[in-house]
Amino acid sequence: MNVAGKECKAGLVRTSPALCSPESLQMIRDDIDKEGLTALSLCACSIREKSAEFKFPGKTTVERTALRELVAWSHEPNEENTQELAEDYLRMSAVKALKVEFPEPFIQDIDKTILVVGGGSAGLNSALSAAKAGYKVVLVEKEAELGGWSKTFAQVFPKNPPYKELEDSGIGDLIKKVESHKNIAVYKSTTIKKISGEPGLFDVTLTTLEGDKEIRIGSVIQATGWKPYDPAKLGHLGYGNCANVVTNIQIEQMRNNGGVKRPSDGKNPSSVAFIQCAGSRDQNHLPYCSAVCCRASLKQAKYIRQTFPNAKVYILYKDIRSPGQYEMFYQAVQEDDGVFFLKGEVASVKESDNQTVTVELTDTLLGENISIKADMLVLATGMVPSTKVDEAAAPADAALDDGKKAAAGAESGAKILNLTYRQGTDLPTLKYGFPDSHFICFPYETRRTGVYSAGTVRAPMDLAQTANDANGAALKAIQVLECIARGEAVHPRAGDTSFPDFFLQRCTQCKRCTEECPFGTLDEDDKGTPQPHPNRCRRCGICMGACPERIISFKNYSTNIIGNMIKELEIPEEDEEKPRVIAFMCENDAVPSLDIAAAHKLQWSPHIRIIPVRCLGSVNVVWIADALSAGYDGILLIGCKHGDDYQCHFVKGSELANKRMENVQEKLKQLVLEKERVQIHTVSLNEWAKIPQIFADFMADIESVGPNPYKGF
Repeated sequence: MNVAGKECKAGLVRTSPALCSPESLQMIRDDIDKEGLTALSLCACSIREKSAEFKFPGKTTVERTALRELVAWSHEPNEENTQELAEDYLRMSAVKALKVEFPEPFIQDIDKTILVVGGGSAGLNSALSAAKAGYKVVLVEKEAELGGWSKTFAQVFPKNPPYKELEDSGIGDLIKKVESHKNIAVYKSTTIKKISGEPGLFDVTLTTLEGDKEIRIGSVIQATGWKPYDPAKLGHLGYGNCANVVTNIQIEQMRNNGGVKRPSDGKNPSSVAFIQCAGSRDQNHLPYCSAVCCRASLKQAKYIRQTFPNAKVYILYKDIRSPGQYEMFYQAVQEDDGVFFLKGEVASVKESDNQTVTVELTDTLLGENISIKADMLVLATGMVPSTKVDEAAAPADAALDDGKKAAAGAESGAKILNLTYRQGTDLPTLKYGFPDSHFICFPYETRRTGVYSAGTVRAPMDLAQTANDANGAALKAIQVLECIARGEAVHPRAGDTSFPDFFLQRCTQCKRCTEECPFGTLDEDDKGTPQPHPNRCRRCGICMGACPERIISFKNYSTNIIGNMIKELEIPEEDEEKPRVIAFMCENDAVPSLDIAAAHKLQWSPHIRIIPVRCLGSVNVVWIADALSAGYDGILLIGCKHGDDYQCHFVKGSELANKRMENVQEKLKQLVLEKERVQIHTVSLNEWAKIPQIFADFMADIESVGPNPYKGF
């Protein structure tokens, strides 16, 4: 009470054994009404708990500090150090509550039309889902007809019990429903010339047979599908070298045009072999599994056996992947005495004098090399997303459609969406060419807010999965529109009404904010001055952490607010033997992990003060420099993992923080301080038990280097 009332100068101090009880919540509401409170500092449980209970009407800001998790559950009771820890958290919470302002939502009139790019299965299902929900949809297809690849498939895998027989794709009925729906405008033989603006306010130029057409839309679903892996690269498997080696796509084309025949002489095949993973799961070609090739070969084996009952079919595989109910389909094909499954590695493919094909297998289940002769050989080639840019793509600094050049580090885009973003014309992609996203928690969320990928452009999948995927993307495209209409952010800070403010009078045009934002929120003018697009922003604060001039801030999160929290604490003198450490911890994985560790009653040093941050990428180097100059003995940064399997909720934030450590190490040299005083660690949510050990190891390092020599200055 003394710390809160006298030292922190709180206008009103209340205590309760349970702040979330109905009585306490009513007490808080009454105090807000009677006392005109504009800021609350609630010191109780984690911000991840009771969020609905501690949300109050009006413009009262609420700052919460988890005394339960950070003190009561994780430290020894009735200890001097524990008491000092609790008091320091009160001080930091109070100063933050005084500094923050109520974040007024940024609201403007928006258009809620959804643009769907691609008229295949994913695009059709996305458009129909959004239209049924009451939203206007514009569907754009570059070809003269809708349907995509699915229209070329005579039959598809079974989708209904008992999952044994092939079925019609249903694409014809789907096309009719889309073309007849009152909420859907269909543009065929049409491409996207340019998309500018931001979610809710995208201006799109369509190139149609009649000329260019301007429309305004709110969000985008990219459902541009896939293309087969280039079989010309599979000469080692006989393609192009043997007359009767074809691909799985060519088999589908044959089925639709007179039936399966040997290309060399047009005769009916008496035997057909399939090579699975033709170019897939191969570091020299497609490193990933294309998910549907195995079932496509099973389907085509049924084609051949139904057409030629006496023909033999050989399926040569590394592994057969037929998940879920499709296992029944796999078993049904296995029951056919004319289909033979052989596991092994393909050593060679050769052509005989009569143009039959011989495949040599090694590493077989029988332990012996096996030779298979067949009239035809089918290569089960994989899926390549339409966003994959080949090696001959235009350089990243090519001119955008608005006449400007892309920012440094921008990707070469596939020129499908033709976004006028400084960071590139299309969705940023992974190394395999699929649109980048936080693929564990937010698979539809690309790195362009309001633009969502669906179907095989997002990941290899079959038609049933594609339909479900399309429904999900449609819901996301709707969600972003409704959030923006309320002035709120989407994942991962869903509901956040804050947005960055730029004090451009002090901007030095260094371009770090525009280049480091993972979401393309900022463009630049010709001088390099950032041009914000609030509706693109995810509220991560990475731009704030990047800015050396500290001109970027949020009303409830800024370099000044966190800086005051750091300065609010008193640093014990060296002879007190009480080190002080600040730990900046990401609110997405690190802080929740700490909550879990506390719930398991794990304990850590009482000399560490936790400051939650939106993302490690939002940590400005000035916080670290000021803390060290003020006498803090060490600084810890703990955030999400990054790398090929990153879990950073803001995609690049943790990685950027790691790169900025180079500047921190340089600052340590300037201050003549040991490098061990500042460390960065990453954890995933399930690694909560590691955090107390990270704390313990760091405190051991601090003990070994000794107190900060700047104490007392």
